[in-house]
Amino acid sequence: MALSMTAFSRSNVDTDSGRITWEIRSVNSRYLELHFRLPDEFRDMEPALRECIKSRLNRGKVEVFLRFQPSQKQQNLQVNQDLVASLNDAADKVHEVIGPGNALDALKILQWPGVLESTTTDLKALQKSALGSFNECLESLIIARKREGDSLKELIQQRCDEARNLSEQADKIIPEALAAQRTHLLNKLSELIETPDTERLEQEMVLLAQKADIAEETDRLRTHIDEVLNILQREEPIGRRLDFMMQELNREANTLSSKAMRTELTRIAVDLKVLIEQMREQVQNIE
Repeated sequence: MALSMTAFSRSNVDTDSGRITWEIRSVNSRYLELHFRLPDEFRDMEPALRECIKSRLNRGKVEVFLRFQPSQKQQNLQVNQDLVASLNDAADKVHEVIGPGNALDALKILQWPGVLESTTTDLKALQKSALGSFNECLESLIIARKREGDSLKELIQQRCDEARNLSEQADKIIPEALAAQRTHLLNKLSELIETPDTERLEQEMVLLAQKADIAEETDRLRTHIDEVLNILQREEPIGRRLDFMMQELNREANTLSSKAMRTELTRIAVDLKVLIEQMREQVQNIE
């Protein structure tokens, strides 16, 4: 299956405690790299998040961001009135000893530990909601990776068809090229000597034909193309296999270029290299 390593997804969920927003970004990487940015109250979720991602993804640099916005209810502060009354009574008793005049003011009272209380949050329930939302966000990321992967697959298949057509064109050119070369050598030889040694000439032409024969290269090109198309249909990570096949295709194109006897063959070899490089760039995005 052609899954792109480049994708982005976002999901959020509203709870009694506040809004949870996930963002997951994925880009190319040779291996699976995971990076998390989580608020303190969610930090102990990281091991579970790692295992969740590892069970679904194989390659890519994945960055996970979580934002938590507490609800207005959670942001309200409650005053511990019993503690304030106790502090005031204690201050009155102190002043019975040191003299009149209560030195406590409202700000000092509020700074006293325990006077201000925030509404308690059910952290386990909050993390459970966060994990459910994360799974939805991860699923959305995988769908995006598959959607882009399908586009990459189609582009590679098109390039494979073009490369096959070029290899078939090269096969048709070789017989014409050898015949033209034979005629050219005969004419040159006739200019030098009255009675050319046609038997020796034929032997030389056989050797030349063997050196210039590109059938093996074009056959291997088409075999590699068939393998690329076959790999694209597999239900497994295929990026590394495709990358290897791009190297093999490029090797055959280079050999074809070195054997080119005519400008048409040189052009075909160059066009093949361009197509292979285009495929290789697309393959770098595939998991």
